[in-house]
Amino acid sequence: MSHTKKEMMNRALNAMTINIGKSGVNDNVIEEIKRQLKANEIVKLKFAKNIARNKDDYIDEIVSKTRAQLIDVRGHVAVIYKKKP
Repeated sequence: MSHTKKEMMNRALNAMTINIGKSGVNDNVIEEIKRQLKANEIVKLKFAKNIARNKDDYIDEIVSKTRAQLIDVRGHVAVIYKKKP
């Protein structure tokens, strides 16, 4: 990875945040995450408290379907990265 985790986290401060609500992850959410990754490379995912206990499963699904990298997870927020092609 050409960027350090610290650089990635600094970029994540201004990154688009996508809220993952009680309905969890569906195709629309995945498509929006893909659009944001394509535009910005870094996206924050904020999980609603009522689904946060399942966030690891959601993160695995999102990373797998978007082919992104998980950079960090803090509380209910995950940061993912995908290099522009």
